[in-house]
Amino acid sequence: MTGSVGLAGGSPPGRWVPGLCSVTFRALAVPAVVDLAAEAGLEAIEWGGDVHVPPGDVRRAAAAAQSTLATGLRVGSYGSYLFAGTDLDADDVARTLDVVEALGAPWLRLWCPFGIEPGDDEADRAGVTAAVGAVAAAAHDRGVGVYLEFHGGTLTASAASARRLLDDVGAPNLACAWQPPYWAPEEPDAEAAAVGLLGADLAHLHVYAWEPDGTRRPLHSEADRWRRRLAAAGDALAAPANSAAAACTADAVHIDVARPHLALVEFVPGDDPACLADEVATLRAVLGG
Repeated sequence: MTGSVGLAGGSPPGRWVPGLCSVTFRALAVPAVVDLAAEAGLEAIEWGGDVHVPPGDVRRAAAAAQSTLATGLRVGSYGSYLFAGTDLDADDVARTLDVVEALGAPWLRLWCPFGIEPGDDEADRAGVTAAVGAVAAAAHDRGVGVYLEFHGGTLTASAASARRLLDDVGAPNLACAWQPPYWAPEEPDAEAAAVGLLGADLAHLHVYAWEPDGTRRPLHSEADRWRRRLAAAGDALAAPANSAAAACTADAVHIDVARPHLALVEFVPGDDPACLADEVATLRAVLGG
């Protein structure tokens, strides 16, 4: 088992840990990604499941973990492309969790399938809910936390729908990430309210500055906006945990809201590795250190 859900050790409780989604640099090999992250002053990496650490490849996962830890970084999460649809395969879930364990990752990212969105047919929603619950249960058995990708075109396209999904599943090891919804841009107050809906079930933040059409801008162009987002996220994490998690205080697997959460740089202008240092400098500035 990986252990209780949350990131243990090395950082004060409640601190956002600056990290990198490895998919930001899909064209680079694992050692190059690790070196970039370390040189930029990041502290954690979410290893992506499409290129760097494919599901089922425990040997590559172990090598990525070793490379990460050797530089003083931590493995923050496994960014899988496992989709919680009605065609969910138990073998795929097991292969994905094998990699999570080989990485020593405390979190697994889970997607809701594209094409089923907030407001769609309740039967379709129920199928996704059941699949999310099945993955959460399998991860629970291995001491792994699951966080939902917050993304357009899925049931987590809005915070309200994501909140309902979390409540309907009711798993103590289930949470949700948040990122600025470029697919449906919101004003700052609406963003803060959306983050607040996730409350203590907010797992991580994906940090970027994008136009609605997906054009990437330097993070410093939204530095003040990110300060507001981080303040809202801090307030969310201070909220009471959901009833399902609160009812499992005796459970060995639970989301410990006092532990650090990840603020992950995800994509940079032009996919240019040379941009990372400036992006991280901005992230650290808005984090206050």
